[in-house]
Amino acid sequence: MYVRRLELVDFRSYPNVEVDFEPGPSVLVGPNGYGKTNLVEAIAYVATLASHRVATDQPLVRAGAERAIIRCAIVHDGRELLVELEIVPGKANRARLGRSPVSRARDVIGALRLVLFAPEDLALVRGDPAERRRFLDDLLVQRQPRYAGVRADYERVLKQRNALLRTAYLARKVAGRAGDLSTLDVWDAHLARHGADLIAGRLDLCEAISDHVAKAYNAVSAGRGEARLAYDAKSWRETPPRGLTREAIEAELAQALAEARPSEVERGVTLVGPHRDDLHLYIGELPAKGYASHGESWSFALALRLAAFELLRVEGIEPVLILDDVFAELDSGRRNRLAEMVAPASQVLVTCAVEHDVPDTLVGARYSVGEGQVQRV
Repeated sequence: MYVRRLELVDFRSYPNVEVDFEPGPSVLVGPNGYGKTNLVEAIAYVATLASHRVATDQPLVRAGAERAIIRCAIVHDGRELLVELEIVPGKANRARLGRSPVSRARDVIGALRLVLFAPEDLALVRGDPAERRRFLDDLLVQRQPRYAGVRADYERVLKQRNALLRTAYLARKVAGRAGDLSTLDVWDAHLARHGADLIAGRLDLCEAISDHVAKAYNAVSAGRGEARLAYDAKSWRETPPRGLTREAIEAELAQALAEARPSEVERGVTLVGPHRDDLHLYIGELPAKGYASHGESWSFALALRLAAFELLRVEGIEPVLILDDVFAELDSGRRNRLAEMVAPASQVLVTCAVEHDVPDTLVGARYSVGEGQVQRV
């Protein structure tokens, strides 16, 4: 699989730009702030319907424009598929597959498989649990697109349940009367059902990716340390055992909700569920967060993305790999090891401010990125 063509209209800094790509490595070179990351961000948006840089769509639309358009031609097994997305802040995005409209934008997920590594990924190791939950859920959706619906359903139920708890909390604290919690049992059942689907998917994913993470970390770090993962489900008093059925997870989550209800009513917020879980990262016996050096943290973040790439590859379709301004952050040893590992991929898109930061192993197409223009060198 590879991206053959990208066209942007009013996306970020680009009023209009068209770029033709080819299989193998491609390096986008240009000064910082000139739009290199905007290009790969647009490609990644096609795969995930989300940006790795911002939480909302508003910054993706060029200042003064009402909407942004992304058109991406994807080639797989000799067939080309055109994906078109219209991003309108504050409204539902619209999408086309092969020039035919789809009922929901998320129906395009799966058309492009992609793994992106960027400097922001250091937060996977050093940041809050939300960063690691997002990593798992994004990979879940890439691996099995149906999880886009599972994720959306859980977030919708969580929002409604939190609104009910918050309303009851304010009624008690401000108006001095008991809030109406008569529908809380219904929302508990919905949360347990959708939450169990999400937790089951995450547990299965952790088991599938663990060996890939260990191998990737070993390769990137040149054998210095052993990386491992442990999923921390807050609904369990201990780490959930392997092989749990979805029904068992739902029952456990329902019980946890029942036990937490007094505290939730008192605080006006949902305290248990997959939105509170974490993915613990270890180097040897020590947690990476707080103990890993800068180089070890980079190696672990790289290992997570490379493991995601390898998992998707061995399970069917080799994804496009994007390395966004990464080589400048690495020492020469890690640069060379990373380049050797990714060079055989079907398509690797690299951005950099200084071309010499990219090892010669990643020879291929070169593009010069200037103010609103991209030219093949």
